[in-house]
Parts: sequence; structure tokens; C-alpha cells
Amino acid sequence: MPTIGYALSSEEHRPNDLVRYAQRAEEAGFSFALISDHFHPWIDQQGQSPFVWSVLGAIAHATERLRLGTGVTCPTVRIHPAIIAQAAATTASMMPGRFFLGVGTGEALNEHILGDHWPAYEMRADMLVEAIQVIRLLWEGGSQTFYGDYYTVENARIYTLPDELPPIMVAASGKTAATMAGEVGDGLISTAPDADIVAAFEEGGRRKRPRYGQMTVCCGENKAEAKRIAHLYWPNAALHGELSQVLPTPAHFEQAARGVTEEEIAKSILCGNDVDQHKAQIEEYAKAGFDYVYVHQIGPDQEAFFKFYEKEILPAYR
Repeated sequence: MPTIGYALSSEEHRPNDLVRYAQRAEEAGFSFALISDHFHPWIDQQGQSPFVWSVLGAIAHATERLRLGTGVTCPTVRIHPAIIAQAAATTASMMPGRFFLGVGTGEALNEHILGDHWPAYEMRADMLVEAIQVIRLLWEGGSQTFYGDYYTVENARIYTLPDELPPIMVAASGKTAATMAGEVGDGLISTAPDADIVAAFEEGGRRKRPRYGQMTVCCGENKAEAKRIAHLYWPNAALHGELSQVLPTPAHFEQAARGVTEEEIAKSILCGNDVDQHKAQIEEYAKAGFDYVYVHQIGPDQEAFFKFYEKEILPAYR
């Protein structure tokens, strides 16, 4: 039976609201949460993108039990991995035993902003592997120097280290990425109930590591209204392939999603409050091999989601 968590959507909510939702998730009985790290939202309608490390610091003091991870941060282009190593170590020190670092190869949407070249996936994957090496090296403590293919670190020491280092979870949406995640990660993060992804992850390394799957919903008693909200705030759910990695601005995502219909969105996002449908979709993730499922509620009405899951869904998974 999977453990159920909550997705904090930085693209949709202001920082103080994210802190409040983390508190509410803890109160409702969610045992963990993942928070997205974006410089831009996917589309302007979503409207937000606070700096995730500031928000994490606030959540650390606003919660007591909730485990929290980045879902996910990209430690390769926009932010040097040495800085991510320090940020994650500080966050883990603020919430002992409750923080994990989720990393991925990123999207041009967030990473192109400083004018850096956006490389092909193969290079981005190599950069991520090296970035993880840098992070783990700095977490060893002491003065460290590293000369790699992509990153240089000279005489760097992280003085504030947690008593317990956070695990590093690696995001993957394809078999190649999942194999790489299995080789270098302490766990897997993915966004679909795909058993092949889990299998490739396990083949890439040791078994018995956590596997996190993100499930996207739009709860609401009126299913038609839930579809409308999901289409309004998250039309990018219908974009497949490499578009989400290579389009550089919210305007481009809006153009790409212009012809997407509400019915198409409803195929990717579970809309409404049918208890059996929600449990069935959670079961799909469990059958695929995910032992943690975290749920992303689309739109501004997070309280409707909390009340529905608190009453109808979470009791079955405690």
C-alpha cells in the first residue's frame, strides 16, 4: 500500500500560501510533500514562481512532522551544484531527518534565463551525474576541490552540514533516464504510473529504494467545473514528448497548448470527486512499483482537495 503525499505547486501559489498549504497537508494527514522549483510558471495563468529555497526555510519552521523534498530542482545550469549542495545542507539542518533533495535534468523554460546554451538530453544527463558527484563531495565536509568536464570547485567547504545527510532522489520520465537514476540516485521520482520506468531504475542499481510518483488531479464536486479549472491552469498536461524540456518561455507553452480541449486535459488529469477513481489511480501507481504517491491539486481551491482527501482517501492508506 503506497504512502500518500502532497505536491506544493510553486507555479501556482504565492510563497506564504505554499507555507500554509504545507501546514494544512501535515494537519490533514499527509506524511510527505514535494515542492517544485521553477524560475517561470509553465503558462502565465499559473502566475507564480517564488524562490524555492526561501520557501523551504519557512516550511521548516511551520511544520513539525512533514517530510519534504524538492520535486525537482535542476543543479546544472541556472544554479551551480556547489550552491545547491549548500542550500540543501542548510535546509536539511533546519528540518533534521525530514528533507530530501530531488534533482533532474531540467527544462529550458527555467534554465535558459542567463543566456547559457541549452544542450541535448545526453549532455544534460552527463551534467546531472557530475553535479551529483559535486554535491556528494561537498557533503563529505572539509575543503574540497573538483575539476570535472562541466564544473569546477576550488577550496570549497560547506561548514553547515546536517547530522543526517539528505538522500538524493533523481527524476526520470524515460527508460534511459531511469537507468541513470538507478545508478546515481538514492530514489526515483516520476510523473506517470509506468512500470518500465521502475524496472529500469531498479536495473540501474540496488533495489529497495523509494520510488515517488506524481499524480495530478483537480478535485471538486462539480466535475465539469473541475475540468474547466484543469484546462485553464494546466493545459501543458496535454503536451507530450520533448516539448516540456525545450520550449523556453510561458508564451511558447501557451502557443503549443492553444488547441488543447478540456476533454483532452481530462485524459491526463483526474477531475472530480469520484472516490473509486482516485483510489483506482493510486492503485495504478502502486502496481507499477511506486511506494510513494504525491498528489498535485490543480487550481486555487486547495482546501476542497484537503477536505476530500482527508475524509475520503487518506484513511484508506494510513
